[in-house]
Amino acid sequence: MTTLTMAARDSSVLTWRNLLNLRRNPGALLAATVQPLMFVLLFAYVFGGSLGGDGYREFLMGGIFAQAVTFNASFTTIGLANDLQKGVVDRFRSLPMSRLALVLGRTTSDLAISILTLTVTSLCGLLIGWRIRGSLLDAVAAYALILLFAFATSWIGATIALTARSVEVAQSAGLIWLFPTTLISTAFVSAAAMPAPLRALAEWNPVSAIATASRELFGNPVPPGLPQPSGWPAQHATAYAVLSALALIAVFMPLALSRYRRLARR
Repeated sequence: MTTLTMAARDSSVLTWRNLLNLRRNPGALLAATVQPLMFVLLFAYVFGGSLGGDGYREFLMGGIFAQAVTFNASFTTIGLANDLQKGVVDRFRSLPMSRLALVLGRTTSDLAISILTLTVTSLCGLLIGWRIRGSLLDAVAAYALILLFAFATSWIGATIALTARSVEVAQSAGLIWLFPTTLISTAFVSAAAMPAPLRALAEWNPVSAIATASRELFGNPVPPGLPQPSGWPAQHATAYAVLSALALIAVFMPLALSRYRRLARR
């Protein structure tokens, strides 16, 4: 059996183990579904009236999708940190299994949570008036792009978990980067009204690229009350979103695996 085949086999076993554990921790599934619904209703009916009305609701959903899967990285952080603290990882390290399997199994199982999040959030979006106006192929591409980004951000969560010294520290550190990353973006508003430094950050933020690309693929235009997005990232949103997700994986996957090997040598 090759190293790659062994990693795939062991990762699939740990992915299934993590999914089974969700049955004993329904709170994680509740958080993954209720939180995006709260943001949909909050932005659609509290802020939406002053931002563009009915047109804003369709514009909103691309940002909600990007924000929801980014926040799901916290499940990777907490789940992996919890395994480390309880000694589960020590038990796995004593077994003849792939070193990649533990982290890959966690990020893959959390991708299933993101699929559930997208399903529930899409149904909520349809109820408030959101519609997929592009082709079926474009819609599939949009969901695939969002899930690729979810997989990429889960490796950020894994890196934080393997660096933190406890679940509490991992939980705090896992939330610190989420709010500025998702809010300093064009997920919910245009970057045109932001001060220059923040505008540049928002325009080049990968969350903005995912939100803009999914809006384009779903056929949801910018409402008349909001400025049209500008700059290279917005004009090439799909390409930039793919490159951003791949870059995050290329950076954080080696960091997480390096940190895991360092823990294994202790």
